[in-house]
Amino acid sequence: MWHEIVNFDDYGALLGLVRNSLIAGAVLGLVGGLAGTFVVMRDLAFAVHGISELSFAGAAAALLLGTGVAGGSIAGALLAAALIGVLGTRARDRGSVIGVLMPFGLGLGVLFLSLYKGRAANKFGLLTGQIVAIDTPRLSWLLGTSAVVLVCLAVMWRPLAFASLDPDVAAARGVPVRLLSPAFMLVLGLAVAVSVQVVGALLVLALICTPAAAAVRVTASPVLVPVLSAALATVSVVGGILLSLGAGVPISPYVTTISFALYAACRAAGAVRARRGRTARRRDTVPT
Repeated sequence: MWHEIVNFDDYGALLGLVRNSLIAGAVLGLVGGLAGTFVVMRDLAFAVHGISELSFAGAAAALLLGTGVAGGSIAGALLAAALIGVLGTRARDRGSVIGVLMPFGLGLGVLFLSLYKGRAANKFGLLTGQIVAIDTPRLSWLLGTSAVVLVCLAVMWRPLAFASLDPDVAAARGVPVRLLSPAFMLVLGLAVAVSVQVVGALLVLALICTPAAAAVRVTASPVLVPVLSAALATVSVVGGILLSLGAGVPISPYVTTISFALYAACRAAGAVRARRGRTARRRDTVPT
């Protein structure tokens, strides 16, 4: 069983087969880490899961119809993001909308996959990711979509950060808070759609949420958090691809394991730093 999980036989020959996947993994690490920063700040982890379910349904529909899976995944994710952004203006409403969309999207996806008569690996890959599924056309799709996400994040970064930290003060200062929320949901939809193509619909949280959650455990710097989040996400995806190469299991367990291990390490480091800070404050308050 261990040989099925970790297998480095003919590793050099297999490495050339995943060149596109490694490029895609590095780009997705950057996209997921930066978008995940705002996901954590705005408490949108549940929304990421809801978007991924409809992205899965769109990809499954495209697979059934014989069209581009990447386009179907993006269409489903944008539809979910638009619905959540428009109908879920308040946090309570957003949770309800996502709770309705998630089972609907998952049910549609299961229906489309049950009607699909092609290779079983294509079905399984939509849920858990595929290591060698990124051919040159799909890589071009992924790079183009990722570039759109990065440009949008760069344009809205400062006002979105302001609105995420203190929406009332941001609105008073003239920041278009109501416009930024649905706009970011659409950008998040694109980020989720491209992530689903590599890590699958079920485990996309490990790429978009976990690295950012780990980063905020060790620093509160508005500069270091996105940088560390992107670095952790990239290590998780690229490391998962390299470890899963030649093994008999999908890429997702490797990505999620690395991501969780990094989160646990950051959480432990943050706890140690906080304990030292409390100890130092006690020393400062002890009368001499």
